[in-house]
Amino acid sequence: MKILSLFILTVLTLTSVTQSDARRTHLTQEQQKQLYTVQAIYPDILALTEKGKYDTTAFSEIITSRLQGLGYTVITDRTHPFDITLKVKCEERKTWSGTTASGGDAELTDAPSRLWKGPACLFSYSLEGRDLGWYKEIRTSFENAIKAAQDVKDTTSGTFAMTKLQERLKEYDFPVLLAAEWGQVDRLLPLLDDPSIHKLRKLKILSVLSDLNTQQALPQLTTFLQDKDLQEFAIKALTGAGQDSIPLLIDLFQHTTQSPIRAGAAKALGTIAAASGDPRTIPPLVAYLKPVIANMKTSEDIDFPVMIEVIWAIGKLRDDQSLEPMKKFQEKIWLIYDTSLNMTKLREATNWTYKQLDLDGHIS
Repeated sequence: MKILSLFILTVLTLTSVTQSDARRTHLTQEQQKQLYTVQAIYPDILALTEKGKYDTTAFSEIITSRLQGLGYTVITDRTHPFDITLKVKCEERKTWSGTTASGGDAELTDAPSRLWKGPACLFSYSLEGRDLGWYKEIRTSFENAIKAAQDVKDTTSGTFAMTKLQERLKEYDFPVLLAAEWGQVDRLLPLLDDPSIHKLRKLKILSVLSDLNTQQALPQLTTFLQDKDLQEFAIKALTGAGQDSIPLLIDLFQHTTQSPIRAGAAKALGTIAAASGDPRTIPPLVAYLKPVIANMKTSEDIDFPVMIEVIWAIGKLRDDQSLEPMKKFQEKIWLIYDTSLNMTKLREATNWTYKQLDLDGHIS
């Protein structure tokens, strides 16, 4: 039984691995160390219209300014020493094949699309001449550059497409994505404290921090928990901080009155439980469950967003104190007549969690 318990925990841990974690497993320790210390970047920029090469001066100025804004040194002379090559290929009509049609990176909004044939800029980087498989793509709002140019009475579709791609370059936060990809958390944290940084950019930083080991970010994240606009993103980022964030998440779960925030805290505790096996994560969730069971008579007695996340989270780590409450909860939710989508989701979570906890009954 212990072997089976360990197997289930291992599966849960593997399924909770983030995209960034998965990518970094493909890198050697030496490569990870080199990326962590990247400072000097050489941008290798290529712009192509249907008529041939396009002047990259404007692209270079934008990319240089954006990278310098995050403290990087931009090298424009290839004969000078640099740490990494950032490749940016902008085309009026994209020719690169892109990722697979679905699954993995293909599900991300800025992943290269196989189906898109309009104006696009593809980002990648190479370390010591080796492409390490990181690709991002920005696209214009239109796919047919000729038609889009004609609609605004512009006869030069190539120039029109390149201008629109330059506008997208000014908006797309590739420096933050690169810093996160390279594990350079120290470049991102100061931006969270900078009052001149727009909240939208801070939200982006919080979202990438959630994929990183962010123990250093705990003081800033604690502050962001007081900001209603940033609370949900801060909770997601706390998940990346792992076990160090457990006391903060428990306090938030127990004392907040906002259902979305409490649900997010419960989900984060479950994710950390699966990844770390830390026993502190589950008791507060079970403590929430017990009085609900005692008073639950109709669907109106259930806070579905919170309860669904609590039930899923309890199943992420086997705790002997969870089995009996989950047994009672499972019995009661089937006595309530409710065919809503919320109840369907809750029953699904309950069935899964109870099976994870009742290993003896499941085996027999």
